Amino acid sequence: MIPQSFIHDVLNRTEIVDVIDSHVALKKAGVNYSACCPFHKEKTPSFTVSPVKQFYHCFGCKAHGNAIGFLMEYSGMSFVDAVADLATRVGMQVPIQQADNHPAETEFGPPNYPPEIDYESNNSISSNDLFEIMMRATKFYRVQLKQSEQAINYLKKRGLTGETASHFALGYAPDGWQNLEAIFPDYQSTASENTLLKTGLIVASDDGKYYDRFRDRIMFPILNQKGMVVGFGGRVLGQSEPKYLNSPETILFTKGRELYNLFAARRAIRQAGCVLVVEGYMDVVALYQHGIEYTVASLGTATTPDHIQKLLRQTDNIIFCFDGDNAGRKAAWRAMENSLPFLTDGKNLSFLFLPDGEDPDSYVSANGKEDFEALLKHHAVALSIFLFQTLSTNLDLQTSEGRAKLVRDAKPLLKHVTAPILGLMLLQRLAELSGVSQDELQNLLQIKRTTPIKKHPKLARPKPTTPYHWLIQILLYKPGYINQLTEFIITENGEASEEIATLNVLIDFLNNHPHITDGGAISTVSTYFNDSQHRELLEKIESETLEWDDAIDLESEFSGALAKIKEIQRKKRMTTLHNKSLNILTNEEKQELKQLSMPK
Repeated sequence: MIPQSFIHDVLNRTEIVDVIDSHVALKKAGVNYSACCPFHKEKTPSFTVSPVKQFYHCFGCKAHGNAIGFLMEYSGMSFVDAVADLATRVGMQVPIQQADNHPAETEFGPPNYPPEIDYESNNSISSNDLFEIMMRATKFYRVQLKQSEQAINYLKKRGLTGETASHFALGYAPDGWQNLEAIFPDYQSTASENTLLKTGLIVASDDGKYYDRFRDRIMFPILNQKGMVVGFGGRVLGQSEPKYLNSPETILFTKGRELYNLFAARRAIRQAGCVLVVEGYMDVVALYQHGIEYTVASLGTATTPDHIQKLLRQTDNIIFCFDGDNAGRKAAWRAMENSLPFLTDGKNLSFLFLPDGEDPDSYVSANGKEDFEALLKHHAVALSIFLFQTLSTNLDLQTSEGRAKLVRDAKPLLKHVTAPILGLMLLQRLAELSGVSQDELQNLLQIKRTTPIKKHPKLARPKPTTPYHWLIQILLYKPGYINQLTEFIITENGEASEEIATLNVLIDFLNNHPHITDGGAISTVSTYFNDSQHRELLEKIESETLEWDDAIDLESEFSGALAKIKEIQRKKRMTTLHNKSLNILTNEEKQELKQLSMPK
């Protein structure tokens, strides 16, 4: 475990401009530096680096983070390696603290990741505890694989080498009901205290006993963007069902947010200029063994908007590879629907449908890398073609009725397209197929196309829509203002609930980390909130402060935001008391109502 104080010191001594400039040529742009984004292709620079706030932000693909995050995203480093790299630059040595009886590092980094605040749960179990459990389970399953002739024979039969199995840290969960009890003494502890139960590694039976979730299965560790094990996929050796079993949703693991192999494949994705999305773990493993390393897989769920956004931050070209049957085409259609709102001009999605009875594993094993990549190059169908091919299926476009149905079915899809040029091209193609003019279609479908704004105007002063948003801006810009919020509680009011929840989480975080509020670098926040549900909003609000300067009267801004919040809470409390009958109000409540009603 790397001490948080050390990470804080490293970030304080690091100049993010120098770190990024050693990989990407930066140019001075006012108080900041800019470049064409290294995470997506663009002609006009939208990637900004702030030497004052020590973070980077891309207005195009929304990539955002501190120096540690940049090295992880750009160079594919693990968290530990990124911290060590920065420490070397500033002449420091990483003091890794070892937990008892555990090595400081494993294949996926340290057993103890930097402490996380468990924002998703009210219990006392920290995500740090759960990460350690997942790492110990990973090591246990790997040892079991080496000792199981049956499991080794199964992998050999599937054509896998020991090197490939080691690369993916494959393991084996032996048959039996309580194998994990051998390495976890608290296996049978109460539900409220049972950390194994929180990770999904064990299941509670009706009689209150526990048993292993994964039994007689090849185990595929699932890593998050930091390279930490957050879940498992288990492939049964025999014929029992289900064939694949995933970890359940936990504090660490959400299927709709994670992609198998994305952490390890990032560098290969950038080198190839594309990412290949397949459906299964074994597809990813087999393709890797044949030299196709830019592959990821969804985790037994449909492709989600979160998946699309993560992939578009890595590359401009996504190729989905599905079986050619009805189920495969439905999965492709769902992926396309979820991608439309996030596409920008220059981003490309395409779809490859394999011959009947084939999956990526079987095809590449039988035909090799060159034939498979030839399929990708010559037979993948562009999104625009796939969209209208699918909509036109079973329609007679020679009839007015068929063309009318095509226009009706296309309407909700085209309304989700925000990329102006792509939207225009799709509208033109619909006009060709339907025989309705483009102008008539625009009026009929009520689709308005706007020219994208390429310049990002400077903010002379913050002008947020709510005081909560306003206060988050100020705390991110100058966290020392947390000292003026002592014992101030912000309650829900039915509006701006996401901002209120995020603000309360930020206040808790700053109160618990005085080394940041005492003049420290707020860029440290990125380290804590990377896997939090509040990350996207915090990154968005933080990016709005890029053009701020010392001319802003933060004291007035802070006082104004606080006054607005207090007034909202005063009115809410008055409404609550007024809605009660006077005869049921307590004397304290009557006195409170009187005080609240007095003019300020």
